[in-house]
Amino acid sequence: MSTFKTLGLIGRLASASTQYSIKRLVEYLSKQQVNVLLDEKTATVLPEGTLELASRSELAQRCDLIIVVGGDGSLLSAARAFAGHDVHILGINRGRLGFLTDISPEEIEYKVGEVLEGRFIKEQRFLLHSKVMRAGEEIASGLALNDVVIHPGKFIRMIEFELYIDDEFVYRQRSDGMIITSPTGSTAYALSGGGPIMHPNLDAIALVPLYPHTLSSRPFVVAGSSEIKLLVCEQNHLNPLVTCDGQSQTMSQPGDEVLVTKSDKQLTLIHPEGHNFYETCRTKLGWASQAGKS
Repeated sequence: MSTFKTLGLIGRLASASTQYSIKRLVEYLSKQQVNVLLDEKTATVLPEGTLELASRSELAQRCDLIIVVGGDGSLLSAARAFAGHDVHILGINRGRLGFLTDISPEEIEYKVGEVLEGRFIKEQRFLLHSKVMRAGEEIASGLALNDVVIHPGKFIRMIEFELYIDDEFVYRQRSDGMIITSPTGSTAYALSGGGPIMHPNLDAIALVPLYPHTLSSRPFVVAGSSEIKLLVCEQNHLNPLVTCDGQSQTMSQPGDEVLVTKSDKQLTLIHPEGHNFYETCRTKLGWASQAGKS
């Protein structure tokens, strides 16, 4: 008997490979003792089927397992929708690197079968909460599983801002922006910016300056409980963008404050048995695959 009773399926839109994997998944799940719901947005790019359609808010309330078929971007979108709900998230990789979606398409029936039998690893991931304040009023807020980034947008111009940690002044900086990343996001955009790789279990947040106008500015890590504030200086002649997971953004203006903290909403990810963070790093990042002999 399955550990999970009601499953929700979400897939990357307009992807032939995703459609193929979802069809395989539906065929397999139809033979199991589970109820399956299909995300209504995903259904718009699939041939007509017999599955019950549901909005993401309905999936959050009715499902105990959500299977996301796509890349890490698809899972990031799902994370913001389902964080804080009593639901587990499982990823099937139809993207590129796939740090979060770790079941390969060839293993769908075998690995999903293991999960339904209760053979899986469960872990909690925290999200970042951001808000943009203008003249003491909140004008926008967002959630990010990976990172919150302040950047100039399509213009290649430096941003001047002041950084505060827990109301303590850190520095005034001119750079292309700042990546504020969770441990989950440390292997994403922040890694490309020279940030540290953090184990997903860490209660920490990393700050990675983007091309700072000083050689002494380096990434650093603060406690997960920290409140991070970026003050967009009045001297700026552009409107920096504040982006969550690269998928939602807000335009700021000089004088605005960008506040980032750990969200009280968490996400429950599950992995097949045998999942290992360091093995994933070796595979995805091309680290040496054999240990040396002493």
